[in-house]
Amino acid sequence: MGKLPGMSGFFVATISPFTKDNQFNPDALSVVMERTITQGATGFLVAGSSGEFPLLSFEERVASFEAAAAFRDRAHLMANISAVGVDEAIRYAERAAKCGCQSILSTAPIFYKFSQQAMADYFRAIHEAIDLPLFLYNFPVNTGVELDVDHHAIRAILTDGTLAGVKQTSINAAQMERMIHMNQNLVVFGGYDEMYLANRAMGAIGAIGASFNFTLPLFTPIAEAFARNDMAAALAMQKRASDVVFLLSRCGTFPSIKYSVNRLGIEVGECRRPFAKLTAESRALLDQMLEEHF
Repeated sequence: MGKLPGMSGFFVATISPFTKDNQFNPDALSVVMERTITQGATGFLVAGSSGEFPLLSFEERVASFEAAAAFRDRAHLMANISAVGVDEAIRYAERAAKCGCQSILSTAPIFYKFSQQAMADYFRAIHEAIDLPLFLYNFPVNTGVELDVDHHAIRAILTDGTLAGVKQTSINAAQMERMIHMNQNLVVFGGYDEMYLANRAMGAIGAIGASFNFTLPLFTPIAEAFARNDMAAALAMQKRASDVVFLLSRCGTFPSIKYSVNRLGIEVGECRRPFAKLTAESRALLDQMLEEHF
């Protein structure tokens, strides 16, 4: 399988908006997606980490796919089907395909500390069941699962067409470079927004980011400078964008993203418990950041 066409640039890892009574709000998701398309988004990862997918019911995650489907002719839709079991992941994948999503993504199965072979078998079973490009969501800090790209089973799924690509949410840029070197057809996206420029320099074709729900005006100029090989400008703009991302992390990444989107005019509610509410100090810092940059 050759490298997938049309997969590059900025993919927004969408938030899951909630109403005041904690119900999923598809209308608000549509508004967020519409605005980020105008800001340069080329695709969306739906119901991923920033979409609070472990806190969504099966029906709510599918509702996210359905709401995003309205944009399938204007942007690439990647559905998160992450699950511990193969059968559940396939159920999500089937619904994503029915909604018109163009690709699917999953973390390695978590909790049980499966072997590298078992992880490879998980992805191979999904690939054999669903005719959509399948991406590995490599996020060891959150999943607790470390990928061994030198293990024969992992190397196989990275090179034999089982995996179309990787979302590399890891500071291990050397690991990402090894994946790209193994298979030039892999579509590799960076996953940490503060590493956007570094990941592009190491061969990533774009980025899938949580902060992109509102920070694309800071990131698209970095891509433009990188494209014209103006690294001094790109580095300066990456520092500015990273300052924002680091503040989000300091205050609590996902609650801070939702707070910022709310403050910028789209009602998306708060993160579900047990995410902590933002402190008054954090809200003040975020307000200052929004006034300065947006």
